[in-house]
Amino acid sequence: MAERALDRIDVRPTYTDEDAAAYEARFAGVPAPDMLRTLLTGELHGQIAAVSSFGTESAVLLHMVASADPATPVVFTDTLKMFPETLAYRDTLVARLGLLDVRVIQPDPALLAAKDPDGIRHGYDPDGCCDLRKVEPLARGLAPFEAWISGRKGFQAGTRRALPRFEVEDGRLKLNPLADWDKAALDGYFAAYDLPRHPLEAEGYLSIGCAPCTSQVKPGEDPRAGRWRGFDKVECGIHRPVSAI
Repeated sequence: MAERALDRIDVRPTYTDEDAAAYEARFAGVPAPDMLRTLLTGELHGQIAAVSSFGTESAVLLHMVASADPATPVVFTDTLKMFPETLAYRDTLVARLGLLDVRVIQPDPALLAAKDPDGIRHGYDPDGCCDLRKVEPLARGLAPFEAWISGRKGFQAGTRRALPRFEVEDGRLKLNPLADWDKAALDGYFAAYDLPRHPLEAEGYLSIGCAPCTSQVKPGEDPRAGRWRGFDKVECGIHRPVSAI
């Protein structure tokens, strides 16, 4: 009797650091809109989602995504602590850009009841609050996808200076199309395509997250200085600080 072939489960990561390096080399010097169009309509079609906070600079990346393929899924994590202006801005951009598949993910009600019943965890445990309201919901939102698009920019904070355009986290390919864009390039794109601004930007909110943990940025500060002010915290946990090689 022939030996029975054993079923095997492939547990290897979908993507590796070598894959990210290959993409980095392949798209070196290629403008972000062209890079996204190639990937969203080509090899990553159906495998990739964009993640957006619908913050101050989100319109630029979302415009590029919509221009390439408006049916690309866009995942928005509504922490239930968002500014009302952010929710209104989200609706404005969705309509203006013609985005066809915006997926709103919220925290698990059972987890909220168990870990933040009074809704004040942000005041004494911002890391735990972010895990509960942002990291866990986003993990659910990204579960169907093998790759995702982030709107991070290297100029936003010292922890992002060495940001690559392609990286791999937990086997999933992560794209940072605007990694090398500066504020002037973003402002130029807003002007070129007449994109609406987040209504709180004019009031000094240069990086906008949850309302309780977002404050106005002072002159000379990093754009993200207004996030979690007073705490030793620079990222919500969705992104990891980037170290220069």
